Amino acid sequence: MITGIIQILKALSDETRFGLIKLLLTHDFCVGALARHLEISEGAVSQHLKYLREAGLVRGEKRGYWTHYTVEKDKLNDLADVLRGLTALLPCKEGLCIKKQNVKIDCHKEGAKMCDCGCQYPEKLKGKPEECTPEQIKECHGDKEHPCEGKKKQS
Repeated sequence: MITGIIQILKALSDETRFGLIKLLLTHDFCVGALARHLEISEGAVSQHLKYLREAGLVRGEKRGYWTHYTVEKDKLNDLADVLRGLTALLPCKEGLCIKKQNVKIDCHKEGAKMCDCGCQYPEKLKGKPEECTPEQIKECHGDKEHPCEGKKKQS
């Protein structure tokens, strides 16, 4: 699903292909008519239409000598639904999403903890975790014991 959405977004990211989609949403056109409207060559239109067909955004229908193209509106509606879904994502309850060992953790997976790092808000630290002030500990971890406390005591 995501791969298809990315392919659609890439297809729409080109100004000419976006213009083709806008034209085809108003009327079915053949390559020649599209070329005249956009003032580009028929060869260029054909190449852009090929890209849009591969993304599943347009389909062609043979009508006599010419092929007329139409937009697959369901694909655009699917894309709109995905984008609307992105705006509905809630912030991670675990706090700031960080990287651990160069692996990005998806904090939106159900039941998955963002990471097992003690400091969930490392940007609030002024130095090493072992050097946290009591105020920083409270801001970063609330009333819980600081995970570095054990390390401090052992030093």
